[in-house]
Amino acid sequence: MKIVKARDLVFEYIRRDEEGNVEGISTAVDHVNLDIKQGDFVAILGHNGSGKSTLAKHMNAILYPTEGTIWVDGKDTKDEDVLWDIRQTAGMVFQNPDNQIIGQVVEEDVGFGPENMGVPTKEIWERVEESLRAVGMYEYRKNSPNKLSGGQKQRVSIAGVLAMHPKCIILDEPTAMLDPNGRKEVIRAVRALNEVEGMTVILITHYMEEIIHADRVYVMDSGKIAMEGTPREIFSQVERLKSLRLDVPQVTLLAYELQKRGVKLPNGILTTEELAAAIKAL
Repeated sequence: MKIVKARDLVFEYIRRDEEGNVEGISTAVDHVNLDIKQGDFVAILGHNGSGKSTLAKHMNAILYPTEGTIWVDGKDTKDEDVLWDIRQTAGMVFQNPDNQIIGQVVEEDVGFGPENMGVPTKEIWERVEESLRAVGMYEYRKNSPNKLSGGQKQRVSIAGVLAMHPKCIILDEPTAMLDPNGRKEVIRAVRALNEVEGMTVILITHYMEEIIHADRVYVMDSGKIAMEGTPREIFSQVERLKSLRLDVPQVTLLAYELQKRGVKLPNGILTTEELAAAIKAL
């Protein structure tokens, strides 16, 4: 079952100068075809301006295609009659958790979405507990969100989306504003949702270390999909990634440099443990 499917998806926007005069038209998403299966962990990579966030906003019907079609759970995002269903199916988490947190107490914030959906009170509290436990934040349920760290706030944002019971969660650079510890916390929570709850996860990022556990990786450049494959297939192409202005994980780069110096290592090493095992085997 495809949860997200795009065919010849194009999104154009009008560029204006400081006075508001039209300068021209830019293509942010350029004839993209995409198939994401229910239950997959998919990562979409790209440098700033590559079109990855614009593509993500189509998956939640925040933006509509200029040309082509994108279906979410079989529903066309251009069909206004199913917009509510689409936005319930595909929950969105943004870069800055402060923009998504509105409650004065963590559990109230997480319950806001289901309450707006008309979920009965008893079920709201069940969903709040289940969602906070899923992201490891249940013990903070009585705290003020303002007293939490960046990583904790982002996990509360994710819980707020989970409480609406989406089939799919789209995370648009959710760790961009966090320190390394906060990034690890959030990615650990996201992986658990995928592996334990079986939820479809679509992660938009430019941090390479965050995608090594993904099922499928798409790399965007100038609005197009430039590369597609498993993390190992993608990271086996170090020079290609560099040409797209992207880094590779440090351990992958180290293995690649050793290969260039004649050490017979496998391509696309993703973790320190893999590199240690490969060197030991030699």
